[in-house]
Amino acid sequence: MKKRGFLLLVLILAACQSAPPPRVVEAPRRAQLAHGIDLPIDARDVSSELKGSRLDFVARYYRDPASRWPTLSAEEARMVSSAGMSLVAVWEFHSHKRDYFSYASGYYDALAAYHQAKAIGQPSGSAIYFAVDFNAQEPDVRGPVDHYFRGIAAGLAAAGGPARQYRVGVYGSGAVCDYLKRTRLADYAWLSNSTAWSGYNSFADWNIRQSGRSPSLSFDHDSNEARGEYGSFRVPNRYSSL
Repeated sequence: MKKRGFLLLVLILAACQSAPPPRVVEAPRRAQLAHGIDLPIDARDVSSELKGSRLDFVARYYRDPASRWPTLSAEEARMVSSAGMSLVAVWEFHSHKRDYFSYASGYYDALAAYHQAKAIGQPSGSAIYFAVDFNAQEPDVRGPVDHYFRGIAAGLAAAGGPARQYRVGVYGSGAVCDYLKRTRLADYAWLSNSTAWSGYNSFADWNIRQSGRSPSLSFDHDSNEARGEYGSFRVPNRYSSL
């Protein structure tokens, strides 16, 4: 009887030692957001404010030479990068006019944006966003906007080869962003803060989302948040600080 009790105790202890540890279930982690701004002026003009802003990225523009606004330059890109911030590049020219959009204008804009990207040292594999800055409706999206982005694909291929050195992003309404990502004419989507535009409330697949102005900055800008990988980049630094 004592022997049987001893064996039973041994079996109980062995079972306790071999039991798997309790499973620890972690709460799902929220994707960390990056915070940035887009601004129409040269970032060097507001470098003192940017220095203490704790921003993750600055979005700046490639433009047609006829534009009255400054184009992102190599010096500006190096300054932003040396300050520890990334850059987001966006092409904009007559992007608020429906009649501007066509295959030919997309092709031309892609060539111009490509050469400006190369001039500032934008690395391959990063993105150039192209703006659709009006409330495009379904006929516009499936018509001229679609044709414009097909022209962009052709222009980038002509400039950099079929491997496409730069990925394509779109800035625009929810309807525009949704269509272009679904059709794979754009790799990234930047949702405009124009909340009354078509598809704003229903589009959730954004990479960057624009919001209102930050009260902590005195100059003209829009605030933005980004998640995941959104096509940003830095260029080699030549300056140690702002």
